[in-house]
Amino acid sequence: MIFQVIDLRSELVTAQVTVEASSPEDAARQVLGIEVYRATLRRDPAARVYWDTASGKNMVRLYAKLAETSPETGAGAA
Repeated sequence: MIFQVIDLRSELVTAQVTVEASSPEDAARQVLGIEVYRATLRRDPAARVYWDTASGKNMVRLYAKLAETSPETGAGAA
């Protein structure tokens, strides 16, 4: 399946990257190089991932694991 991934980890939102993957999480891992997960929290998403189905366009927000590094702060577990 084809996904469009938008990196949201910095204040400057980058252009979307199109990638073939088995799931939105896999697509984000390929593009961002970090582990991501779905959550109901709505703060500090790492990425938005879009994909098309017969019923329309879908989107999911994915969040970085707590130990992952943020590009603008450099923070993360060592």
